[in-house]
Formats: sequence, C-alpha cells, structure tokens
Amino acid sequence: MPRMSQEHIAVVIGGAVAGSEATLKLREKGIRVILIEQNPLPYGKIEDGLPRWHVEQRKKEEEKINERLDHALVHFVPSTKLGKDLSFEEIYKEWSVSAILLASGAWRDRPVGVEEFDRYVGKGLLYQNPVVYWFNHYHEPSYNGPRYEIPDNTIVVGGGLASMDVLKICQFEITQRALLKRGIKMDMLTLEKEGIPRALEKHGLKWADLGLKGTTLYYRRRVQDMPLADTPPKPTPEQLEKADALRTKIFNNYQSKNLFNMQERHLPKAPIIDNGSLVGIRFTRTEIVDRKVRELPNTEVEVRFNLAISSIGSIPESIPGIPQKGETYEVEDLETGKVKNLPNVYALGNAVTGKGNIRVSMMHGRKVAEQVATMLAAQTPKTTNAEKLMARVKALQSRAGYDGNFKSWVEKQLAMR
Repeated sequence: MPRMSQEHIAVVIGGAVAGSEATLKLREKGIRVILIEQNPLPYGKIEDGLPRWHVEQRKKEEEKINERLDHALVHFVPSTKLGKDLSFEEIYKEWSVSAILLASGAWRDRPVGVEEFDRYVGKGLLYQNPVVYWFNHYHEPSYNGPRYEIPDNTIVVGGGLASMDVLKICQFEITQRALLKRGIKMDMLTLEKEGIPRALEKHGLKWADLGLKGTTLYYRRRVQDMPLADTPPKPTPEQLEKADALRTKIFNNYQSKNLFNMQERHLPKAPIIDNGSLVGIRFTRTEIVDRKVRELPNTEVEVRFNLAISSIGSIPESIPGIPQKGETYEVEDLETGKVKNLPNVYALGNAVTGKGNIRVSMMHGRKVAEQVATMLAAQTPKTTNAEKLMARVKALQSRAGYDGNFKSWVEKQLAMR
C-alpha cells in the first residue's frame, strides 16, 4: 500500500447520484475517498426508488455511478449503514480525515402529519418507500423482504412526482391481476409503454369491463399546484400561469394513460378504525388562497378504502451526532452544504435539498465537492496514521465480503438477483 500520511482523505457517506458525483470531483483532485454505502450496490434511489419500468434510465444512471466509483483512489465499503454498523462519532472523532461528505439521501417517509396514523402501518396503511422497494425487487428470486398485495380501491395521499409513480404501481398491479382472471397475462412494461387504455384495447377490453374502482389520489391542493414542474425564482404572474398550465398538462397525461382517480383539496384529519385496522380517513376540504392552503370549516368527508399509501415525500434518517433542522440536516449555507457546528462536515444531495430530482442531486453534489476540493488544496493534509485508518477500512470491507475489486463485486451482486 502506498504511503498516504501526507495526502488528503475524505469520507463520503452514500454512493448514489450525489455521493458518486462528489467522489468523482474529489478523486479528480487527487483526494483519496472512503465511500461508505449502506447497500451492497451504490445505486440508492436509482435502484430502490425509481420504479423498474425506467429500464434505460436506471441502466444509464447506474453505469455513470460505476464509472465514478471504479478508481484506485476510491475505497468502497458496501453494506455498512451509518448509525448501525458504524457510528458518525467514530468517523468524526477517531478517523481524523480531512472532510466528511454526507450524501446519505432521504430514505425515511415524511409522516402523514396526524399522529394516530402511524399506529396502523401494516394495518391498512403503507408508506411509499417500502412499497416502491417491494415493487422493484419482489420478482427477484433472492428477494426476502416484505410482500404486499395492492387491492382495488387503494388511495394514495400525496401530490408530487413520487405519488404519480405510486399511482402507476397500484394501477398496474390491479390491472394485471384482473386480466389474469380472464386468462390474459400482461407484462408490466407493456402497460407502461402502451398505457392502460391502449393495452386493454388490444384485447378488446375497456377499463369499465374490468369492474375495478381503481386507485385514487387525495391531494390537499389543486392539480395546478402539484410539484410536477419547477417555477422560476420570483416568478411573474405570467410565469405562474404558464407553470400552472404545464403542471395540469403533465397531470392530465399521467391520468389519461394510467386511469387513476383524483380528488383535489382534501386534507387528512383523522383515521377511521375498524377491528384494529385503518379502513378510512376523515378529510377536511380546503381552498387555496394566495397559493396557501386554508381549511374550510364544516366540510368533513369520510372516505373508505381497502388500503392507504402515504406518498408525501422523503426525509433523511436521523443520525446521532448530525444536527437537524426540521426534516433535513442543518446546514449553515445550502450552497456550501457546511453542516452547522461540525467543521469539515458537509451535506449534499436530497438530504438537504429536499428534492429527489436526479439532476438537482448531481449538481449539488458536484458543487459541494468542488468547493471542498478547492479548500483542501490550500491546506496541509492531516498527519494522521493513514495506514491504520485504511486497515480499519479494509476490515469493514472484509466484514461485508468485499475484496476490493469494484467491478467484479458489482457483477457478482447483479448475478445473484
């Protein structure tokens, strides 16, 4: 092993979009990177949050991640979860590295907002992240996680792009099951490519013929308010109107192709329980005044269903030692990603941006890492016992069964699926 006592070493937590882009920028400047990844493969929500019908996009993004991480200056540590297998405190206080970059993503579902609801997880209520993970993996022979059945008359509480994915998952599942009862086996990718109406038409069927109620989205705002397209900073009235029209168009395209139902201006207020399970929700109707949600008095409605899926966003997991402000890690400045009160610790990607957008995460990871690399270039590397640190890293790799060959590791993991 080459002498490393006089070179900068950085730790990156999370190897997906933001983490791999940050790793690339650091190693391009000659900075050695220890990459801690909670999963066997470093694809994060490209693999586990982007539904599997995005075949080409997933392949493209995963190849990019592989290219960024397969390098002699990158020490990949898979299957090692921060806060469980390795503490942040150990890295921060004992490893004496030049910088720590937190690209751990947002894996925790944002709560519904009504405390009683969480008592019924698995009893009529599911959250988005486990559902999408199950959908992406349940067909694999090696899958041993939770298994779900999406019934007809499921509701989705949410309103963003992730909600659109959850609606499609539900519609595909109930459509495929209804067709199987008719002796028709239809591939999920066919439904996604053709759209449900066209796919059914090829078998002489219409949606009404299946006798399904379908999946319904309940959103506290209006269709034109859904975050399906960005609004420019400090928009003019004309720009707002244009953005509203674009969001409505995007939504209508989703709905016409996937045939889910929509209920605008419904805010969940209380669960309806029967025999220990969530069977309904009491909603209050809302109105939108100056782009803000306002509850309307005396407008409560009861909605009954067979399953509710909460899809109102993802937030980072709490990690002891890392300060949080609200639902994200607390940073002094979003541009630099510098974590408050922790010198040389930076947060990047959707752990702080609050957005799951691939490009946004990549650009933020790049920006933060370039600033860190520039800063380190002006500093003398810490004269810590780097050889001892790398021995610790090698022990973590061995514990995960990783032999140091990134390419062969990836091939082996994919072959096991």
